[in-house]
Amino acid sequence: MVNRGLTEMVFNWAATLRRMTEALPQSTASYPPAERLPLVEDLHGHAVSDPYRWLEDPADERTVAWSAAQDTLTRSWLDALPGREALRGRLERLMAAGSIGTPVWRSGRAFFTRRDPGQDHAALWLRDRDGSERVLLDVAAIDPSGRTTLDSWSPSREGDRLAYQISVGGNEESLLHVLDVDSGELLDGPIDRCRYSSIGWLPGGEEFFYVRRLPTDQVPAGEELFHRRVWRHRVGTDADLDVNVHGDGMDPTYYFTLSTSEDGHWLVVDGRRGTTQREAVWIADLTTDEFALTEVLSDAAGARCNAWVAGDGRLYLLTTLDAPRGRLCVTDPQRPGSEHWTELVAEEPDSVLENAEWVRRDEDQGALLVLQRTRHAVSELHLHAPSTGARVGQVPLPSKGSLHGITMTDARTSGRDGVIWFGWTDFTTPVCVRTYRFGATDTDLWAAAPGAVDVPDVRTEQLEYTSKDGTVVRMFVVSPHGRPSTPLPTLVTGYGGFAISRRPGYNSSALAWVQSGGVWVVVSLRGGSEEGEQWHQAGMRDRKQNVFDDFHAAAEYLIRDGWTTPEQLAIQGGSNGGLLVGAALTQRPELYRAVVCSAPLLDMVRYEKFLLGRLWAEEYGSAAVPEELAWLLAYSPYHRVLEEVEYPAVLFAVFESDSRVDPNHARKMCAALQHATSADPTKHPVLIRRETEVGHAARSVSRSVALAVDELGFLANEVGLELEEPST
Repeated sequence: MVNRGLTEMVFNWAATLRRMTEALPQSTASYPPAERLPLVEDLHGHAVSDPYRWLEDPADERTVAWSAAQDTLTRSWLDALPGREALRGRLERLMAAGSIGTPVWRSGRAFFTRRDPGQDHAALWLRDRDGSERVLLDVAAIDPSGRTTLDSWSPSREGDRLAYQISVGGNEESLLHVLDVDSGELLDGPIDRCRYSSIGWLPGGEEFFYVRRLPTDQVPAGEELFHRRVWRHRVGTDADLDVNVHGDGMDPTYYFTLSTSEDGHWLVVDGRRGTTQREAVWIADLTTDEFALTEVLSDAAGARCNAWVAGDGRLYLLTTLDAPRGRLCVTDPQRPGSEHWTELVAEEPDSVLENAEWVRRDEDQGALLVLQRTRHAVSELHLHAPSTGARVGQVPLPSKGSLHGITMTDARTSGRDGVIWFGWTDFTTPVCVRTYRFGATDTDLWAAAPGAVDVPDVRTEQLEYTSKDGTVVRMFVVSPHGRPSTPLPTLVTGYGGFAISRRPGYNSSALAWVQSGGVWVVVSLRGGSEEGEQWHQAGMRDRKQNVFDDFHAAAEYLIRDGWTTPEQLAIQGGSNGGLLVGAALTQRPELYRAVVCSAPLLDMVRYEKFLLGRLWAEEYGSAAVPEELAWLLAYSPYHRVLEEVEYPAVLFAVFESDSRVDPNHARKMCAALQHATSADPTKHPVLIRRETEVGHAARSVSRSVALAVDELGFLANEVGLELEEPST
């Protein structure tokens, strides 16, 4: 149970602390007490201390009491920050743009998501063949509390049925349902254990392939989140009777995605062990009497490979095999092995091939291939001939921004051949949907974000700098007027891991920060995919320090070039980005004034023991391997906290329903920093903000605003950014 006396003590202490003035720089006010265990383990010859291991257990009475005391302290601090309501107003106005999704066409019907101003979640809409529109699925109507999210959806080939997946409370444990599009009748579900499942419909809409985990009583203890299989399901039947078609006898950490060809002839499955960048691919001919999956590519090849059968009946393969920036190959699906592949579009030395779509045109014109590339994280669209792979044109895009999905009509939709739809955004443009008709000189707006927004006048530029080892790194800088005459409060963020790219995109937090007079910076760190797979590999495993060096070098460049100063420099990161800023604050505490560290990995010795942690050993290394433990200890933030160091102000943000990164990382790190820092807590607070019934990913708009107000308000207060609206 919660220690009420401790909670009251902390509440009283917090109230007193907020009344302290700058005239008391040597305040000895203390944080809520946390027992330090004399726990030191010998791991492969390393003496590894872990004084706060008890905070790993959320049910431990000490953890419960400590967390309650921290909640009281954090809320008393954050709620008293100046400018909160002004910031909230800015964020709400900027988020009032809403959102619009790229349509998926099925038999003349367009399915798309839209979030109108004032809505907490996007709803799924249908634009019917006659042009009329209606809401097809609204999770807010299902659950007015806002705790339910729409994870994914897939209409049948005929457009008369919809498979959709929802989860509750942020746990991402998707429940699969099937809806009759015309009547609204629920035809199937819920089918549980469908987290991260793709859907491969067969013609007629009576059956589909999907991915589901085995029941928990059929797997070893501790492996309940793994053991996925590919199943064949008939709508309306008991899912426990589904046919298991793939996954038995394989590594339990495999994730599968799948697709079926438009004519129902082929099933393509790809699989990855956890988050590795090595994929295996299989294909099955569904017209034969005996089902059999044939291997297209083994993950032993060490490459990414996205494969699908297009409308021309050929198997297309977008792969990093012998091409770390990606190339496009093609083959006969009857002969799928890599020895039969023909290279259609070769790798380019300065761009990354991310997506390719085969698009039908009028019969007398022939089809085209639309290739999506990024050049230094900026999207491009190129047109190629399917027969030769030759480049025949480029789609003009509105600005230096980002694409979000390319779609086209299916064979059952008439009158729209030769048209593509794609989502589009940049730092000042809310995501919209644009179309391009082959042969046109420009793109057209199909649907703007539904809300009218007064976007502030800002300047965006992409700058280059040199990292510690001489590598050229790029960053996007969003500012009020370009490089300032005097340094400004600056917020730097990045990710740097798992081949995830940070690209230009509408961001209400960024715009609110810049509108207040600050500078917002996004760094394209190694470890991401901004420059291809080699860029990713340069920031993983024994090379992880390159990511942190890139980040430090970005901060030093901004200071040297007059953008900011160390006293005005804030940093923010979440998940792997939380590891980034955790390493940054422990490696270079003098360089940063304030830190927001969200859903972070911080104990890199024990991360594999919790939730999905074991999937990430390919990215970071494993503490079970002596050499790799040395890599991890070299930067593990929790283990790099030193006594009597003046650390920056830090706000940790954790989500108790997080099913990816365990909140214990932040709890332990918070306790360690509160114990160790020599900084005055009235000026350099170390706080932890908890949320319940929300997880690692999707959340309601209202919760997003509340989180952003706390995080940005905290950082702004530390670096001197004025949030109050100017008086008129």
